[in-house]
Amino acid sequence: MKILLTEDAIRQRVDLLAAQMNSQYGNQPITIVGVLTGCIVLLADLIRRLEMPIRIALIQASSYRGETTTSGELRISRDFLPDLRGRDVVLIDDILDTGKTIAYLKEHLLAMNVQSVRTCVLLRKIGRQIVPFEPDYIGFEIPDEFVVGYGLDYNDEYRNLPYIGVLNQDA
Repeated sequence: MKILLTEDAIRQRVDLLAAQMNSQYGNQPITIVGVLTGCIVLLADLIRRLEMPIRIALIQASSYRGETTTSGELRISRDFLPDLRGRDVVLIDDILDTGKTIAYLKEHLLAMNVQSVRTCVLLRKIGRQIVPFEPDYIGFEIPDEFVVGYGLDYNDEYRNLPYIGVLNQDA
């Protein structure tokens, strides 16, 4: 597997994302809403660097199933979402691919009468976005390759890799 982003590069970028959020929010309480399951590693690393009071909530949204590498129908489960009315929310996702998922989720959260929603993605895949959307915080822009590691998976495997690699489809 070709390593696209090293563990050290990811750690440095997560530090930068946290610094941006700390600067923007100060001591203002926020709710982090993580998009399961790919965001878990980023979420865990990021929240340990945040200085403001935080709540954590989770939402499940997936358009990839099993061994597929192309997006399909979006499925949403809000079973883990508390009442977010009046809260400032930072929506965290692992990757912005077509833009459908994060754009839909932001609108979904806004409809729940939150105070505000900002978005954070670890990866933004170049050349795949079909829905106009600009995240507030971006870790890395990457080429249009299927990547795994640091929470991203293929057939529910590879999430535990400390780096982000390009999956060899012939393996």
